[in-house]
Amino acid sequence: MKLSLSLLITGLAFSAYAQDNLSADFQKINAEVQSHSAAYGNLKSATETIGHRLTGSSNGTKAEEYAYKLLKSYGYEVRYQPFQVESWSRLTNETKIGDAPSALSTLKSVTLAHSPVKASVTGAIADMGNGLEEDYQKDKDKVKGKIALIYLSVLPGSPAGTPTLHRSEKTAIATKYGAIGVIIINGVKGGVLLTGTASVTGKLIPVPAVCIGLEDGMQLREQLKLKPQYASLNMTNFSGMIKARNVVATLKGSSLPKEKIVVGGHLDSWDLATGAIDNGIGSFAVIDMARTFKVLNLKPKRTIEFVMFMGEEQGLLGSRAYIKDAEEKHELGQLKFMLNYDMTNDPKGFATSREEMKTLFTDWGSQITKIDTGFKNVFRAGAGLHSDHQPFMLEGIPTGGGAGGELPNHSGQFYHSDGDSFGLVDEQQLKNTVRYSAMLIDGLANTPVIPVERQTEDKLKAFLIANKLELPLRIAGEWRWKD
Repeated sequence: MKLSLSLLITGLAFSAYAQDNLSADFQKINAEVQSHSAAYGNLKSATETIGHRLTGSSNGTKAEEYAYKLLKSYGYEVRYQPFQVESWSRLTNETKIGDAPSALSTLKSVTLAHSPVKASVTGAIADMGNGLEEDYQKDKDKVKGKIALIYLSVLPGSPAGTPTLHRSEKTAIATKYGAIGVIIINGVKGGVLLTGTASVTGKLIPVPAVCIGLEDGMQLREQLKLKPQYASLNMTNFSGMIKARNVVATLKGSSLPKEKIVVGGHLDSWDLATGAIDNGIGSFAVIDMARTFKVLNLKPKRTIEFVMFMGEEQGLLGSRAYIKDAEEKHELGQLKFMLNYDMTNDPKGFATSREEMKTLFTDWGSQITKIDTGFKNVFRAGAGLHSDHQPFMLEGIPTGGGAGGELPNHSGQFYHSDGDSFGLVDEQQLKNTVRYSAMLIDGLANTPVIPVERQTEDKLKAFLIANKLELPLRIAGEWRWKD
């Protein structure tokens, strides 16, 4: 009993000491970012001088060099982490629709990534609704030899609780049931077209896939109720081995240098616009977090690696390469936490894959609310897929980031579209991402003990099942556990 009481008193004293130190850091971070943040100006410059940041393109190379030079100018030890992968880019595309194969008219569309290098198919259209497995189970041969028409998210009027899948998972299901092509209807009004990968593996899919606008898509669904409709999908694309580079800036830990906190955001974007929202606001916020630590001469106990990932849009290529490199160097055990910033904006709290972090995260959050009541100390625990945290999470490494924020200026509708431009960015909200997140990093890098470890295989399996990730991982071929 005496020993337990002694440990409790010691722990409370240590906690209070740590809080006092962190509180001083938090005040410094807040003042620095509010007065001198460079994230907004750097992102503006990048969108104007580089444009899009497609992995494997000359623009992608320019973006890598831009980030490298910025981080180097802040005094960092910076390195490129090169990787060679099969990449994809669009060349030509023509989609035609009509009520007879001989009477087709051109419809505005955009090719979905990892469609075949060359494709020319014509066939009847089958409306597959939300594109879930259950939509095909009703009539397993309905789409065989036809072109599947699928709604991107969840159709209005669907039963409450209807799940949604990623466009790549919906494409995989359509292909499984024999579709010769896929047309995905975007859910955004105004004819906005969305791109993105249609492949769960990051490799070429066997059938062509395109996206069409909401109005065109819903009109086509109505026409299908009256009589058969047909489509032709004709396209050419590039696919081949390309070289790309993650950009890694390291701030070595003062007393626990072998324990790493990885802070990442994907630098790459699709080629339809400049990618200011996806993911300029994330990656340039991370660069400014790094700047802040250097300017303030903060000396974290643990090593912090600020990583600009390339290839996220084409299948998490850069983050997979990072994990592969760490595995080959037997350094996975050094990765204590991964914070991911993908379209993160103006967070109101913190999210993590591990519920056990609640006490620490909300403790740090309560200190932030004393600095700024706009921070609401939201806490969310859970897990999802399709961003650069995924390869870390699948190795059992705890992940997290910002929570409770909203994208600026209703920019969500321009996700992966030609409307994703710098004019959508909100400067103060970007500053909020930088300052609150820098405080979270400071906490993780300095807390005496991070109360979560890397999950064992059994615990990871149970965790993924509990978060309803088994099905999408099975579709992607990434479920490594045998029944």
